[in-house]
Amino acid sequence: MTNTFKKVTESIEKASAWQQKYREIMLLGKTLPALPDVLKTEDALVPGCESKVWMFVEFDLKENTLVVIGDSDTRIVKGLLAIILALYNGLTPEQVVNINAYEEFDKLGLISHLSASRGNGIKAMVDKIQTMAQKKIS
Repeated sequence: MTNTFKKVTESIEKASAWQQKYREIMLLGKTLPALPDVLKTEDALVPGCESKVWMFVEFDLKENTLVVIGDSDTRIVKGLLAIILALYNGLTPEQVVNINAYEEFDKLGLISHLSASRGNGIKAMVDKIQTMAQKKIS
């Protein structure tokens, strides 16, 4: 886990009620910089998300680490995206494929409270990142 992920999740872990966790996720979304409109293209859309999610997955060749940027048109999904980016950014492709994001979301007490469509959206975002990492390894 990255230090960024630990920092991002501290406030969620401290929240005892779902409404407090939801609020913390929304606040995390506000910390994620908006993508410029020019990057919000059809090609950047993550298929399988009910909300619009634009994501770019690249690798820093010098450091051999993952670099992901993204944005969403809804606040809650943008907050969930912020958690995902904190989980994966800065890791090597090998580290990325060995992280179970769903397990991490479950530890935070989020999975049981998300709608099926939000859960599918998380799966789609994670799948895109995992696929790109796997391609880098291959």
